[in-house]
Amino acid sequence: MSQRLPGLYALRAFEAAARYASFTQAAQELAITQSAVSRHIRTLEEHFGCRLFQRSGRNLQLTEAAHLLLPGVRDGFAALERACGTLSADDSVLRLKAPSTLTMRWLLARLSRFRLLGDGMEVQLTSAWMDVDRVDFHHEPFDCAVLLGKGGFSEEWESVELFAEWLIPVCAPEAVADGPWDLPRLQQAELLHPTPDRRDWRRWLQAAGLTDDIALKGGQVFDTLELGMVAAARGYGVSIGDLVMVAEDVAQGRLGLPWPSAAASGDSYFLVWPKARRGQARYHRLRDYLLAEVEAMQLPDVVHLL
Repeated sequence: MSQRLPGLYALRAFEAAARYASFTQAAQELAITQSAVSRHIRTLEEHFGCRLFQRSGRNLQLTEAAHLLLPGVRDGFAALERACGTLSADDSVLRLKAPSTLTMRWLLARLSRFRLLGDGMEVQLTSAWMDVDRVDFHHEPFDCAVLLGKGGFSEEWESVELFAEWLIPVCAPEAVADGPWDLPRLQQAELLHPTPDRRDWRRWLQAAGLTDDIALKGGQVFDTLELGMVAAARGYGVSIGDLVMVAEDVAQGRLGLPWPSAAASGDSYFLVWPKARRGQARYHRLRDYLLAEVEAMQLPDVVHLL
């Protein structure tokens, strides 16, 4: 270290005093006396050669120097807590982050069955809406994640492809009682867009060679595949879904496939986790289970557009 840093106890006292704007409350949190907090603050002020707090009547206020110091100190202690947490974490629990539609349509049921296996490992699932799927293992409280993307993840991560995304039109089951649709019927249908930029319909139309036949303008716009599929199931129009995530609903008659052709989006769902985390066997167990679930799925009989 090129410059001597002040003691951690003094910095912790400063962070607590700044957060509460009170030496008394800081002392209560840290289980020390108020005079001890005052001594820690004086030590910091002598170290930096400036005042960190000033009194205005009964109120304690941060000086400009304290405002400059506080964010770094706060981030530093948060980083220390995360680093220590990687060693003190419960090895029987994996904290998993996943996209909201994947959670509702595929992952939640499988993790419920995984829990029933009774092998002593629990997966705590957090569903998150993500316009672009991402996770920050340094700053977010997760051990692993399922992300939609093209791969090419950080060299610090392990990753495995679960399944590719194949886009396919979906509608209410009664709308396909007479079989698949022809082009005029698709042209007359209300298109439901699960993405604001309409990229999913655009990808499918391009793969199907229908870009010049179907107008993308108009139609209800949503921000998740889930909302689009729910609206389609209720008869409000035709949306785009993912072949794997609609498979069970199609098989059980909750969704219909008006044009049974699926187009590859170029993305896949990946399970990712940090290489440096301990207990790698936990991640391998979850990986193997999810891959077996994918392998066991019965998908609708559709044409795969190249």
